Amino acid sequence: MTETTKTSTLNNHIDYKDIVRLGAHVNPHARMMSRRRTRMTAKGQRNFATAIKRARFMALMPYIKH
Repeated sequence: MTETTKTSTLNNHIDYKDIVRLGAHVNPHARMMSRRRTRMTAKGQRNFATAIKRARFMALMPYIKH
């Protein structure tokens, strides 16, 4: 028998309150890294972008770094 593995929603979900995990995928100028650099799926990258935007709006992360 062969087992098929599905990507879980936990892998694609990034919480906007998890600043450490978000900061790992942001460059020194506070810009989001591309999907090629983060090695995320398209769905994961969309969730990541939404989480970054929410964290910025809630003032948990800066829009730009000086």
